[in-house]
Amino acid sequence: MDNLNESKLYSEEIKIRLKSGHACSHSVQNLSSSSSLSKYLKTKIYRTIILSVVLYGCETWSLTLREKCRLRISENKVLRRIFGPKRDVRVTVEWRKLHNEELNDLYSSPNIILMIKSRRMKLVRHVARVGEGRAA
Repeated sequence: MDNLNESKLYSEEIKIRLKSGHACSHSVQNLSSSSSLSKYLKTKIYRTIILSVVLYGCETWSLTLREKCRLRISENKVLRRIFGPKRDVRVTVEWRKLHNEELNDLYSSPNIILMIKSRRMKLVRHVARVGEGRAA
């Protein structure tokens, strides 16, 4: 398979994964916007349910800059729903959406791109170990 077709294949797979993640996010929307649950518990729900769906099979993806942006945007949408708006007391005393840097500070886990890279490296190490065992 040539690089162009392979790229389109991965792009379609990522779109499907993001749609599935959006459906999951929508199904737990009551929880992620609830004021009775802690932000810790909401992020735990995000990591265990939504991220698991989105990142299924991500070890084999080759990401373009556009796909990385699409993944980060999707992640930031969910995190904004979890952490909610911020009251801007310095400027207008109105509520505003959190900026990306603020989301990164509030969300203590690695972002989605770093998680994909980590999973890729884990797969590479696994393949290397299996290859060493079979060579003997």
